Amino acid sequence: MTVTVVLASRNPGKVEELRRILATVAPDLTVLGSDAFADLPDIPETGETFAENAAHKAEVVAAHTGLIAIADDSGLAVDALNGMPGVLSARWSGRHGDDDRNLDLVLDQMSDVPDDRRTAAFQCAAAACRPGEAPRLVIEEGEVRGTLLRERRGDNGFGYDPIFQPIGSDVTTAEMTPEQKDAISHRGRALRSLARAIAPWLS
Repeated sequence: MTVTVVLASRNPGKVEELRRILATVAPDLTVLGSDAFADLPDIPETGETFAENAAHKAEVVAAHTGLIAIADDSGLAVDALNGMPGVLSARWSGRHGDDDRNLDLVLDQMSDVPDDRRTAAFQCAAAACRPGEAPRLVIEEGEVRGTLLRERRGDNGFGYDPIFQPIGSDVTTAEMTPEQKDAISHRGRALRSLARAIAPWLS
């Protein structure tokens, strides 16, 4: 019997990424996005941590669909800003999803910070929930550390990618190919760990 998993996202790129990663542990898996369920409501991210947000979304989607659900939440944690913007990364400037304004605000807040203190990390929590009489929740996390540049470089990626240079790299994540970014990304690391953890669910 083919197992079906639903990702709590309407982003087709994220659905395809999850399909590729889960295929390493379950080649015959069916992966659907949230848009396959017209009555599935948007789920606000009100948790104080990435793990709380990911877990809540996975639990809601699993209960609604009756399928194994996977969700993630991620963002940028800047050491000089005490770990912010963190869970507020997508709405740091006050408007959700305005990448340019969010990035400009971080650059402005970091303008007087010396180069040796411009450290930061992209962080991600990925959660899977298996519905039923005793729903089970698994959470895995991934992180990639780096430094923040003083100006944008690169046209790939999104969010804070143009100013984030991973440790050991001479390019920003916005200058990497999708394959290069997948190999080191916080999201990829979290999802690969999650895939290994829930492999028994998928057989």
